[in-house]
Amino acid sequence: MDRIRRYIVFYGSVQGVGFRYRAYYAARNFGVSGWVRNCYDGSVEMEAEGTEKAIDDMILAIEKGTFVRIENMSVKNIPVHGDYGFEIR
Repeated sequence: MDRIRRYIVFYGSVQGVGFRYRAYYAARNFGVSGWVRNCYDGSVEMEAEGTEKAIDDMILAIEKGTFVRIENMSVKNIPVHGDYGFEIR
């Protein structure tokens, strides 16, 4: 399977609810690399690299968080970096 990289901005109830930590553990479980961080406007931005299925599965796992409520997402495909690991910024 080909690796892809996506820049994603999540909107909704995504700060103060453990979103970044869920993203970190979900990324590790599905073999996704990249990073996640809070934005000043209350959204959360992320770069995720892996197979399309792994990235989709990771997002579904994040959405299962008790207090996480993703209302909207902005998604852009970006060039693959070939990095390893996932970090909270």
